[in-house]
Amino acid sequence: MHPYKRSQRLSILLREEIADIIMRRVKDPRLGFVTVTDVELSEDLKIARVFVSVLKEEEQEQTLEILNAAKGLIRNEVSKRVRVKFIPALEFRVDTSIARGDRIDRLLREIKEKEIPEDEERASEE
Repeated sequence: MHPYKRSQRLSILLREEIADIIMRRVKDPRLGFVTVTDVELSEDLKIARVFVSVLKEEEQEQTLEILNAAKGLIRNEVSKRVRVKFIPALEFRVDTSIARGDRIDRLLREIKEKEIPEDEERASEE
């Protein structure tokens, strides 16, 4: 018995294959540095939401357009590489978790910097 669901195993496999296909088969000179960060499958395994991270924020919209235009090619390549009864439809989305994590980290650093001067003031008063 596998320790996790079939959809989790399939999403890991799809993430690896889609990343390889984008890197090797999608030949668009406008496509910059793209990383496939995650693939979420619907419960019925018919839809795969592919989350991508783009190095330059200003290229995110253009990258999504390129990937959505190439999703037929990508899905066809996936069908040749992955043995499943039904290849899921692909939806490309920008992964905002990295930016969100960076923002949280920055806020925590600001809080820590504000606490240090307060601690120094208390120590000098005593």
